[in-house]
Amino acid sequence: MHKFRFWTATAVVIANMVGTGVFTSLGYQLQVLRSPFVLIMLWVVGGLAALCGAMSYAELGAALPRSGGEYNFLSRIYHPAAGFVSGWMSALIGFAAPIALAAITFGTYFVTILPGAEAHPWMVKGLASALVLAMTAIHATTHKNSGRTQVVFTSLKVALIVGFIAAALILAPAPQQISFWPRPGDGALMLSGAFAVSLIYVSYAYTGWNAATYLSSEVQDPQRILPWVLFTGTFVVMLLYVGLNAMFLRVAPMDALSGKLEIGYIAAGHAFGPAGARFIGVMLALLLISTVSAMIIAGPRVLQMLGEDFRIFAPLGRVNRDGIPALAIWSQTALTLVFILTSSFERILVFSGMLLALNSFAAVLGLFVLRWRQPDLPRPYRVFAYPLTPLVYLALTGFTLVYVGMNRPVEALFALGVVLSGLAFYALTVVLDARAAKRR
Repeated sequence: MHKFRFWTATAVVIANMVGTGVFTSLGYQLQVLRSPFVLIMLWVVGGLAALCGAMSYAELGAALPRSGGEYNFLSRIYHPAAGFVSGWMSALIGFAAPIALAAITFGTYFVTILPGAEAHPWMVKGLASALVLAMTAIHATTHKNSGRTQVVFTSLKVALIVGFIAAALILAPAPQQISFWPRPGDGALMLSGAFAVSLIYVSYAYTGWNAATYLSSEVQDPQRILPWVLFTGTFVVMLLYVGLNAMFLRVAPMDALSGKLEIGYIAAGHAFGPAGARFIGVMLALLLISTVSAMIIAGPRVLQMLGEDFRIFAPLGRVNRDGIPALAIWSQTALTLVFILTSSFERILVFSGMLLALNSFAAVLGLFVLRWRQPDLPRPYRVFAYPLTPLVYLALTGFTLVYVGMNRPVEALFALGVVLSGLAFYALTVVLDARAAKRR
């Protein structure tokens, strides 16, 4: 059976991480921070946190090599109920809603290059649905088709971003006279509440560094290459994010960017003139194809693992002749299309970042639990600089969770509701599975 190779798994990590977040965050950060050095350090610190998380996941993935990401880790480390709740969150929130958002954003950007398309609002949702269905049709066939498609679109994404950075820096007619070296007061600024708040936006932009662990069972020699996949993908994205934000600050005035959402448009306008906005629209649309594609690959593997472990979900665990969980992929797509066509996912997306952070926090904490409970478990890879590496991730992520919980209580209550509903559904599933076993 053909399996995903190193570059395919790395492409999934990169594509899952690089969406629209890096093109929108700087405007919010500039409202409270005006030091170029501190702004760049935001993305460096966020990248280092993601690298610490990725290296911690690499040890877990090598020691517990099975698809499913946090579902696999939490089930094995804590209790099947913890894994089920994690899978429940991933199935309902973690993938279907972000896929819908990315697909609708793709449709919104693509419509700008179609003459007269603005007069037909249905075209955005039509294009979004068509993209999701096209990617699903490819990824539900074979590993070879799926892998090649992902590598091609992710390579295009990286090339476009690098090209955008280089072209803007070279062609900008009036680059800003700013310095990225530290200046007096920057140290205090990095310890301020404003820096911590801005770091929350950055951490959301880095979400997705753990994507390869959802495919562990379908990656060639996962215990050997998974650490390199996670490190390479996360490090490449950190370089892209630092480069993009340095370029934004170099080509456009801070006042023009502050408080604005469309950072990419504004920077392109200053670098290339009026045609810049249209160029960025096309580029972002192309970038989002790989994002949608990567999440369609990773997400259904959680449903597949639920199908393998619980009789009530057994059909989702079935695979085709090439080992692809086709029904799980189409099931996730059906839920995604519901979000696209009803647009009911917007409120969910507000707290989805909190749920995903909670998932990864529990998994990285599990690294300590696993070493304590099973010290003799074979670990082909051990996290670098243990215990400092996972502690850095836990500290930064823990702060984010506490801050969001205190300042966004409504979203925190919704997140708690999703967790409790997962526990209730787990109890129901166990009862139904037991009855089904008795009938047999």
